[in-house]
Amino acid sequence: MAAETAVATTEEAKLVQSLIERSRKAQAQIANYTQEQVDELITAMVWSVARQDVAEKIAKFTVEETQLGNYDGKYLKIFRKTRAALFDIINDKSVGVLEEDKERNIVKIAKPVGVIGALTPCTNPEATPVIKAISAVKGRNSIIVAPHPRSKLTNKMICDLMREALKACGAPEDLVISMDSPSMEGTAELMKQCDRILATGGAPMVKSAYSSGTPALGVGAGNAVITVDDTADLDEAAEKIRISKTLDLAASCSSDNAVIAFESNVEALLEKLQAQGGYICNAEEKAKLQNIIWEDGHIAARIVAQPASVLAEMAGIDLPEGKTFFIVPETGAGPEHPFSGEKMSVVMAFYTVKDIDGAIATTNAIQAYQGQGHSCGIYSYSDENIMKFAYATKTSRVMVNQPQAPSNSGNLWNGMRQTFSLGCGSWGGNSTNNNITWRDLINETWVSKPLAVTKELPSDDVLFGKVMDKFK
Repeated sequence: MAAETAVATTEEAKLVQSLIERSRKAQAQIANYTQEQVDELITAMVWSVARQDVAEKIAKFTVEETQLGNYDGKYLKIFRKTRAALFDIINDKSVGVLEEDKERNIVKIAKPVGVIGALTPCTNPEATPVIKAISAVKGRNSIIVAPHPRSKLTNKMICDLMREALKACGAPEDLVISMDSPSMEGTAELMKQCDRILATGGAPMVKSAYSSGTPALGVGAGNAVITVDDTADLDEAAEKIRISKTLDLAASCSSDNAVIAFESNVEALLEKLQAQGGYICNAEEKAKLQNIIWEDGHIAARIVAQPASVLAEMAGIDLPEGKTFFIVPETGAGPEHPFSGEKMSVVMAFYTVKDIDGAIATTNAIQAYQGQGHSCGIYSYSDENIMKFAYATKTSRVMVNQPQAPSNSGNLWNGMRQTFSLGCGSWGGNSTNNNITWRDLINETWVSKPLAVTKELPSDDVLFGKVMDKFK
């Protein structure tokens, strides 16, 4: 059943209602917590899952349950990404007065929203619940986490660990609740009954979130396009493209789906990508890959986040040892060029252009098909090219000289907010461009006092200036 038409049974609706009631009761108990109390909770929540022995257990269990990605990628997310997310927000002021604008004589006060309904994907089920949960609790909210059925046991394990941490701090465990038996209908009911939706998942579910009647923060589809210009350090670019393309076997929607090279450096870049483990497909191999990646116009579930060797076996390709990702030469964009879209696999389209204008046009053509508004990258040491690219592409994020997948959601080497929820703006059908964090999960009360000196409107000559002459 499609997400937008999913209707819960009476029994499912009552179950969701009981979860909501428990969640509301817990949230009410921390509505007046101090900043220190809130920060203790989120610190304990992260420590409960990020300790080395626990992180190892979670990473192993996640791969076993979902059969997606790999241990190293999962471990990095639960061990390192959750720490980085905590570090990113721990010193933020989220209780009481957030800002005081003396010029406008306005004070902004933080207030909790209530119950957050969070949807999490099976591709990133290890760290996503943690990051969403600490963002919710940072704003003195509670959260109910609805996982993809393929990762429900991982979700329960992680939520149970955070619940134990909350209890140890003397806070109600029900600040974090796992929906242990997820269904499309039950999740749709959660979205109707909660106070704000934080949706990360497939397009049908995000569409359902926006049509639920509840204020929603959804994210758009990824299809990251990476440009390598004629000023790039090609060794750096090749290594970082490999890191991004193979991280957790491309489970992330931020994995490099297409690389665009300038004519002047294309041969050298391809040579370095091959040295990094890339395998260039010929026309026959490209057709074989196409046959296994897509079924009835959709990405086949069996190929998502699988090793290159598994894809090669499925496709009947003789993959040399040591090759970890595929490079597929491509020229066009759109439905007739499926490799221009998101692939959720260690398969990367490769384009050649003359210059930065060609890179911009190709990027926009690719993302007009899929992934508009999400993110782009550029390897360049020309500020002129970087800014021209940034101005002309319809994207919320341009990552410069960084591996896209571990960078656009925030990392220690950049200033982006740490999250796994990337708003794509109106380009991607989203309400925000933000890297979504706790600030998106609160209400704000604006206190406005009279100005010391009342403003005065200027004369028409000053306000309207030369445009007045156009109406004579």
